[in-house]
Amino acid sequence: MTRSADPKIDWAKPRETIQVRLLDGKVLEGERGSLLGSFMGLMQDGQVPIVGGIVNGELRELTYPIETDSTVKPVSMGTADGMRIYRRSLTFLLAAAFEESFPEACLTVDHSVVSGGYYCQLSGRPPFKAKELAQLEVRMREWVEADEPFVKCQIPIEEAREHYRKKGFTDKVRLLEHRKKPHLVVYKLGEFSDYHHGYMVPSAGFLQWFAMEPTGEGFTLRFPRRHKPIELLPLPEYPRLLATFRQYGDWLETLGVSSVGALNDAILAGRAREIILVSDALHERHIAQVAAKIFEERDSVRVVLVAGPSASGKTTFSKRLSIQLMALGISPYPIAMDDFFIDRELTPKDEEGEYDYETLDALDRERLNSDLGKLIAGERTRLPHYDFLNGKQLEGDEVMLRADQIVILEGIHGLNPELLLLLPPECSFRIYVSAMTQLNLDRYIRVSTTDTRLIRRIVRDASRRGYSAAETIRRWESVRRGEKRNIFPFQENADMMFNSALLYEGAALAPLAEPLIRQVPHGTPEHVEAKRLLAFLEWFLPIDTDLIPDDSILREFIGGSILSEFTPWQHP
Repeated sequence: MTRSADPKIDWAKPRETIQVRLLDGKVLEGERGSLLGSFMGLMQDGQVPIVGGIVNGELRELTYPIETDSTVKPVSMGTADGMRIYRRSLTFLLAAAFEESFPEACLTVDHSVVSGGYYCQLSGRPPFKAKELAQLEVRMREWVEADEPFVKCQIPIEEAREHYRKKGFTDKVRLLEHRKKPHLVVYKLGEFSDYHHGYMVPSAGFLQWFAMEPTGEGFTLRFPRRHKPIELLPLPEYPRLLATFRQYGDWLETLGVSSVGALNDAILAGRAREIILVSDALHERHIAQVAAKIFEERDSVRVVLVAGPSASGKTTFSKRLSIQLMALGISPYPIAMDDFFIDRELTPKDEEGEYDYETLDALDRERLNSDLGKLIAGERTRLPHYDFLNGKQLEGDEVMLRADQIVILEGIHGLNPELLLLLPPECSFRIYVSAMTQLNLDRYIRVSTTDTRLIRRIVRDASRRGYSAAETIRRWESVRRGEKRNIFPFQENADMMFNSALLYEGAALAPLAEPLIRQVPHGTPEHVEAKRLLAFLEWFLPIDTDLIPDDSILREFIGGSILSEFTPWQHP
């Protein structure tokens, strides 16, 4: 018995064209094999350039050929993925101009700048004079004006290693020694070719918005931020942050590990225990220095404020600082800034209509100033306790500080000068904590401090809070938005900074994070980010986490911290 044919179904000839369906329902049609950029060119109706696209759930560059009917979401410089493509391409352009103009020297792309930019340092030559830096920028702009193509090609891995051996780029050779894939994707600009770990724009003409500015012993490659993608924001001075990064660079020299490839070599050489112990010892020494500075100012300092972005290790830092202060005869009294939240129904809302707990106006600043003022004056006061379940500020314990006690106040607004307007400035000591890693993949491919914190948080949220990696990634954009508004603008207000990054943490977190990230469902917005993080984690060889000290900041994220239940003892 044969089934009757459905009158709506019939045989057809294969189409020579393919269709691209956009999220708003519009459809574009073109020849099979047409480049993504050709379709996106028709979508370019605004000032913000489109630099890529998400094709059937996968991030693709504009040179990607569309072979089948597809659903496409344009990726512009106003998105996180789009700005990564732009920054990566701009770094490639800088490297090409630098190696052509100053072949005898070495350039390292060091760390990011909050206003938009990368701090770059030089070796093998004195710092740039203004004329030399201008020469470098002019060469980059010549390629931009000519719209020189970035040609993508794939080469055998051994050919790539030999290429970098001849150039003397030992950091890149070391990195590629541990690559599992038999090939490497490189991009070419004229005679220059390099690997830059991710997608690029098709040509230099896309890279119109940048500038070069002398900074310290190096310079800053400035570029836009994605909320203003075709505008360069003013470059503020950041001497404290720069000094903190320089200190971490000194730590890397102490350990003899300057890149991920060098870390992998050290792990294979059996140096994992040494690197872990020395890294954590350097942390402890710096925490002791912070405590010593507070001790020096103990006659005036009565409140220590600890602030920093998410997953920086602020909780463990505060506890280790408390221990160091106790060793100096100072008794710390911890107070949670969150206990001063106003009632939930009074909390301001954000642009999406959700309660904004990260704004300064979510805090009862009047009571915070009043209670701290009484404590500093030696008066007895009743502190609040916030009921997060019901969103209510309740009355808590009655407290009176002794003369040898100081308050440790941890919270995201600790560096904001508007927080404690009613207290004398000299009575507070402000500390900024963040994971400011400088262990890059190689001289041109930096490891994002934001990625370091996101991976920490994925591991912690899974084990301690029951969140999937997809849920953590989904919330991350909101977290980052709050940090940019409420933390990063006030970094330089800190009296001291503490870099909570650990040289070995990528190797420790990779085997824990990878199985969590692989569970992010394909086709979801979070999968694009998950795939990017997995590609990054592939570069690290694993280490045994049992070697990590039980008071390490990393234990706050992987578990097993001896400090998890620690609270400074209070005299009756």
